[in-house]
Amino acid sequence: MEQLNLFEEEPKETKLGHASISYRNSDSILTIPKGFMEGYDFSLNPYSGCAFGCTYCYAAFFSRDKLKMDNWGYWVDVKENALNLLKKKRKTPIIDKVVYMSSVTDPYQPIERKIELTRDLMKEFADFHKIRLVIQTRSTLASRDIDLFKKIGRVQVNMTVTTDDETVRKVFEPYCPSNKARLKTIKEIHDAGIQSCITMTPLLPVNNAETFASLLKETGIENFIIQPFHKSKGKFIAGTRDSALKILNDFNWNEQRYMEVLRVFQKHIPNIGIGKEGFAPPL
Repeated sequence: MEQLNLFEEEPKETKLGHASISYRNSDSILTIPKGFMEGYDFSLNPYSGCAFGCTYCYAAFFSRDKLKMDNWGYWVDVKENALNLLKKKRKTPIIDKVVYMSSVTDPYQPIERKIELTRDLMKEFADFHKIRLVIQTRSTLASRDIDLFKKIGRVQVNMTVTTDDETVRKVFEPYCPSNKARLKTIKEIHDAGIQSCITMTPLLPVNNAETFASLLKETGIENFIIQPFHKSKGKFIAGTRDSALKILNDFNWNEQRYMEVLRVFQKHIPNIGIGKEGFAPPL
């Protein structure tokens, strides 16, 4: 009789919701950032691609594979050796460096709930290094790791919330959690004593700036970053341009309207960083 192998690994996820999942090894896991994020010592991306598939995502246009670019949001590559690469740094621990996670993916996208790669990397940081960590996400899963944020110590969690309107959100960010859910999550993280920030980057059409500002303020968070979205310059992933442009036109979303909303925000939220300066390392 054939014996069962009780230690056989569980089969890897190859499909999760609308996204195909694949696995590959990476040459490195800590990258020295340039341009917009050049103030940070390292960026860390546990994944390539992102199942959230925001229509305006600049990361899509970094893909060298046109097929992947055109199918942005429908594929994720897991950096299978990421933890082992980080473990190799134990001999010379990373001390007092600022790590930005992540610059071209979301570390808490749906596959993370299954494989916990981001969590494993943070455990490694907590146990063997003394870093300053900035996490950028739009996922409600981030609250899962409050225990590790506290253990690492110097952590800021940035939650992206780009609009107050669910119709807008569903066009531009179709696979992301709702605005309400994101605000609830970042408030939970903030209430747990973790330094927190809300990033409206880019700011999409807003229905009621006064009400939105009040909702943001009710989280108790004091750090905000804002950045405009210019429809004349904006890029859209394949198949999304028409619906996105229709929303922008329906809201008459232009530079003047953005400035009007910004002035309302500045009235209610004095500490609001703008663009690249707002993203300077906060820790």
